[in-house]
Amino acid sequence: MAGGAARIDHVVTSGTFSLDGGTWDVDNNVWIVGDDTEAVVIDAAHDADAIEAALGGRALRAILCTHAHNDHVDAAPALAARTGAPILLHPDDLPLWKMTHPDRAPDGELADGQEITVAGVTLRVLHTPGHAPGAVCFHVPALDTVFSGDTLFQGGPGATGRSFSDFPTIVESIRERLLTLPGETVVRTGHGDVTSVGAEAPHLDEWIARGH
Repeated sequence: MAGGAARIDHVVTSGTFSLDGGTWDVDNNVWIVGDDTEAVVIDAAHDADAIEAALGGRALRAILCTHAHNDHVDAAPALAARTGAPILLHPDDLPLWKMTHPDRAPDGELADGQEITVAGVTLRVLHTPGHAPGAVCFHVPALDTVFSGDTLFQGGPGATGRSFSDFPTIVESIRERLLTLPGETVVRTGHGDVTSVGAEAPHLDEWIARGH
């Protein structure tokens, strides 16, 4: 049974981010890629009820984690329990994952170059460390988009001031893995507004000079 054309659905959920002894209120983008019958969720943040409602009864094939900061994975086990979908995470982020879910391991690993197909489109995993060691982005050429997690935002790289992060590493990831994508590629971020590769690429040297 055909499920129609693949599309991107978007849910904003609210909660907190905690690391290094601090806690901040955050709004997170949850992205759903699929058609009328099946989908994957990128970053099950804060609110399993809202994400499940947005799925609308579609079969959830996987819960994909851009990285394991608590605000991106806190609702993942609950969503997995309800849907039977596996949680997939890059193994370099297991130390961060265990801070939030010490008794529940991810179900599988993400690896650079891995391809995940849903609703007739392919999501290609790009390992983009810097914000977190196991941070990944998901490039979907058929939809002219990349899901950047907290690696690249409108206006610059993700934060690198806390544990497990590194500014030169995130700059290299952005330079080599994201800014090499077609300029029209829409960047769908982990927080805030979307941008594009073409809009961000000219500012790389400014970010380096600022040294975020």
